[in-house]
Amino acid sequence: MLLASGAPLMSIAHAEEENAETWRLFVADHSLPVVRAIDMASGKEIGRFDLEGYAALSLSESGETVFAVQGDENIIHAISTGIALSDHGEHRDIEINEPKLLSTVIRGQKPGHVVTHDDQVAVFYDREQKFDLVSEDALAGGNAQLKAFDTIAAHHGVAVPVRNHFLVSMPNIEAPVKEGELPPRRGLRVVNDEGSQVGEVAACTGLHGEATSARLVGFGCEEGVLIARPGGMDGPKLEMLRYGDTLPKGKVSTLLGGKSMQFFLGNYGEDKVVLIDPDSADEPYRLIELPTRRVDFALDPAEPRNAYVLTEDGKLHLIDVVKGEIVKSETVTEPYSKDGHWRDPRPRIAVADGKLAITDPRNGLIRVVDGSSLKEERTIAVAGQPFALVAAGGSGAVH
Repeated sequence: MLLASGAPLMSIAHAEEENAETWRLFVADHSLPVVRAIDMASGKEIGRFDLEGYAALSLSESGETVFAVQGDENIIHAISTGIALSDHGEHRDIEINEPKLLSTVIRGQKPGHVVTHDDQVAVFYDREQKFDLVSEDALAGGNAQLKAFDTIAAHHGVAVPVRNHFLVSMPNIEAPVKEGELPPRRGLRVVNDEGSQVGEVAACTGLHGEATSARLVGFGCEEGVLIARPGGMDGPKLEMLRYGDTLPKGKVSTLLGGKSMQFFLGNYGEDKVVLIDPDSADEPYRLIELPTRRVDFALDPAEPRNAYVLTEDGKLHLIDVVKGEIVKSETVTEPYSKDGHWRDPRPRIAVADGKLAITDPRNGLIRVVDGSSLKEERTIAVAGQPFALVAAGGSGAVH
């Protein structure tokens, strides 16, 4: 009797389960202190969030929170994307709500890098001798408590949560520094959850740029790319992947990490990028020459072979990361020169479900481009000067 009555209940449960997919773009304006949320399918603005200043945008690992980092105003606002994905083994669930500005604001002197791992969010301050740790769930719930960790001296650095430890940049406090300037970075140290250093400082001159791929974390250095590998209870183990004699003079200072495949993509000067295989003893670096200087680049999480580079001549290039070469190029915007101030309005790329969203601030547009053909499919008109952007979304079952 119980078996007989259970069958129709299962049928009803599956009948009530529907699949849904949604993608949202969060776009910071170059000239106004505002972030707009745009539904990618319709192109309609579904949220406007007024800030205190110019914002760089950072998307959390979960895709549930956008951090609007306003370094000049010493403040970070957190925006809920309204999209939550949860894994249920054979399928994922998606919960869709309206995007909203969260009540908790994070304040500190010159906030810079915001790095998330699982539920942990590390906020680094360039002009304070600390980074703060906060729970993403607590931020969403409006009851966030920040825990401060010492960074030896104020510097332009980064902190990366890795389970019960942190990877924290080390300033060179012995280097001569002019008044008003910050000390350079000389390395990376491992810190436990009590704030104590574990082991020795690993050399990494001029540390800049970090990314995570699978269980590895990479950092750009003058000597090479420093790789942090899982190390058990004693914390991550650090090893330098040196550039060697095969690469021209240069260094990696911006890194992206592959999601489905373990690799990194980094810049190498302004007119080259480099594919980095941390487990290859024979060929860890593969250099790719670009026709002109790089404006922005991105990886496609759904198509792990695909990387995209936008150059200042307005061309978008598709790189096959397995072949290690450019396999297609198309013009998508008018030229945007890299000369001038580093913060001048130039296009930025976000990837969403096989599509690329590319801001075109000069024309007040977001250009939606097919990730395979690199052909423009449509444009989304945006008020002001759309600049930095991130894409949040996905698909799943709705119960």
